[in-house]
Amino acid sequence: MVERTTEIRTRFAPSPTGLLHIGGVRTALFSWAYARHHRGTFILRIEDTDRERSTDDAVQVILDGMRWLGLDWDEGPYFQTQRYDRYRAVIDQFLGDGRAYHCYCSKEELESMRAAQLARKEKPRYDGRCRGGREPVPGVVPVVRFRNPVEGEVVVHDVVHGPIVFQNSELDDLIILRSDGNPTYNFCVTVDDWDMRITHVIRGDDHINNTPRQINMLRAMGGEVPVYAHLPMILGPDGTKLSKRHGAVSVLQYRDEGYLPGALLNYLGRLGWSHGDLEVFALEEFVGLFDVEAVNKSASALNVDKIAWTNQQHMMRMSGAQLAPFLAEQLGRSGIDPAGRDLAAIAEALKERTRTLKEMAEGSQFFFRRPEAYEPKAAAKHLGADAQPVLAALRTALAGIAGWEAGALHECLTQLAEARGVGLGKIAQPLRVALAGSGVSPPIDQTLAILGRDESLARLDRAIAFAAGPA
Repeated sequence: MVERTTEIRTRFAPSPTGLLHIGGVRTALFSWAYARHHRGTFILRIEDTDRERSTDDAVQVILDGMRWLGLDWDEGPYFQTQRYDRYRAVIDQFLGDGRAYHCYCSKEELESMRAAQLARKEKPRYDGRCRGGREPVPGVVPVVRFRNPVEGEVVVHDVVHGPIVFQNSELDDLIILRSDGNPTYNFCVTVDDWDMRITHVIRGDDHINNTPRQINMLRAMGGEVPVYAHLPMILGPDGTKLSKRHGAVSVLQYRDEGYLPGALLNYLGRLGWSHGDLEVFALEEFVGLFDVEAVNKSASALNVDKIAWTNQQHMMRMSGAQLAPFLAEQLGRSGIDPAGRDLAAIAEALKERTRTLKEMAEGSQFFFRRPEAYEPKAAAKHLGADAQPVLAALRTALAGIAGWEAGALHECLTQLAEARGVGLGKIAQPLRVALAGSGVSPPIDQTLAILGRDESLARLDRAIAFAAGPA
């Protein structure tokens, strides 16, 4: 008998047969947060019994995604394929005491059984014909089936959905060992949850129908039934099942698209759970507030715009120094070496103007590379022949500044505009195009300060030559 514990123990148990996507991440978040809230233990378990579809790459995506999100685990990762001896020991025990039996039904026999049941308008299910014992059938390698109770009911006391009742008469005898010698998913999950002393199973509601079978097998092992909380599905914006076209992509794609891990978790935390009107919160705050009993049992729809809004809120609440490492990573994906520039200053200047770090990286490229060409409309409007005197005056005024910092630069530009009797925009916009190559940049004094004296003056010289036209 495995010793029980009063400690809260949760698990995230993905199958490495595809990508770790939004739905899986929310399940991981809620399981992790529940354990952290109660100072319990969070376990990562890789359910890789589907040998044909499980891949090492998918396992790595799970591990990389969890680490990027900051959802650290206390035990694991455990792999089901490394626990086959334990599963077979339990199966042998079940066979020995009559809680399981060998089934010699061939594929053709099972198909005939199914066809006859459908013809009678019955629910297709195994009819238990090998349950009382059967002589081995030549050429048929038997499977092992769990002897499910035929009377009574199973009540799943679900934290999210409330009590759910299943009649044992509706549950057939589940295969727990295939003819190829591999144990099946539902059986492995049951043994794992018992061995790992899981107290709370938090998972998607697509597993509800598996739960009564797992409860019956747990009871057959002498195990205690954990608390179940089945989370509602996440739908696409159109109310249909989430797919790649909706954003059911690897969580690491959100990283590559410039989302902060804390912002993505913030959004997912609010997807089916709420705490008053609180919209934006740090992960630590979520842990302090989260209770699985407050999860809504209705399905939630993914809103890509809301993810971007949440990300921008997190960016605006972070300092430039905190954003700098994330910006450096994004710039690296664009092939830009960020060395030599003040990334903290760049991030500070752009954080309220962009929704993602990818947008920030795209909007800051001119700081690292001189624009190869000016944006045509901006150049036509601000770098024509009539702009040459303004640019020349800017060049002279800026070259005479002693301290190259934003305050002094702003004062210089203001004085020049007053001297020429024009608004600051008439001065700032030609300068902006000269420096950034387009009419969009952070505040012009910050842009000048970040670029530095030499680079700013060099770009002004280039713009003056451009405005003068061909020699």
